Amino acid sequence: MAGEWYLWIKALHVIAVIAWMAGLLYLPRLFVYHCEAEHGSDQAAMLEIMERRLLRAIMTPAMAVVFASALTLLWIRGFEDFSDGWLHGKLVLVVGLAVAHGLMGRWRKDFAAGANSHSQRFYRIANEVPAVLMVGIIILVIVKPF
Repeated sequence: MAGEWYLWIKALHVIAVIAWMAGLLYLPRLFVYHCEAEHGSDQAAMLEIMERRLLRAIMTPAMAVVFASALTLLWIRGFEDFSDGWLHGKLVLVVGLAVAHGLMGRWRKDFAAGANSHSQRFYRIANEVPAVLMVGIIILVIVKPF
């Protein structure tokens, strides 16, 4: 029975990861567009709504499900895989995703307050960080190099 639940929770985990990653990859792109919009304009207002909804309605709940399902998977397995080096590496990279999530939340608030201090180039580079972390996570999970 635990094996069946394990697979369902693992599927939920993967679904939540996909939703979270979609947001982490899209929100910085919205910030790039927001840099072009004049503060207080209709375009800036629309982008602020899109950014807030993406973060609050998709990204943050998805991140919570990612962490809850991951802990549940570890609990079901009895933490037997926790000594594997690849898992430690993956967890470090996942913490990096969580840090990126927090920074994006702060940048969203800066835009809403008219206090953005970063350029389009900054957000274009920030847009690549979650992608690089994701590639590392996938390699560690699939290849398990150590």
